[in-house]
Amino acid sequence: MKFTQSLKKNREFLQVYEKGKSKSNRLLIMYVLENDQSGNRIGISVSKKVGNSVVRHRVKRLILESYRLQEEMFNSGLNIVVVARPAARDADFHEVSSAIIHLSSLHRILRSSGEETK
Repeated sequence: MKFTQSLKKNREFLQVYEKGKSKSNRLLIMYVLENDQSGNRIGISVSKKVGNSVVRHRVKRLILESYRLQEEMFNSGLNIVVVARPAARDADFHEVSSAIIHLSSLHRILRSSGEETK
């Protein structure tokens, strides 16, 4: 990922959960909190309710790859946490990708077409 770092520490996730705004759809829940950095930071959470470790890792890879391919579309300076719902277990790449775009548009964190990337 070119512009994005990972959220790794539990306290970083908790901060986004507590202070951030959340929107959801059938597959995903997205929490967004502004940070004071120039780039975005993303964290992905997939619980055991989704499936065994192979399924959870597959869902995590789908979410991360769909974000990575659309990274330039997002505004900068955000902490984003994406939580997978159990329905994401059966979703393919295009469904996950459209779910991320849908949630991003609900949060209004997508760049307008006239803005340039840094």
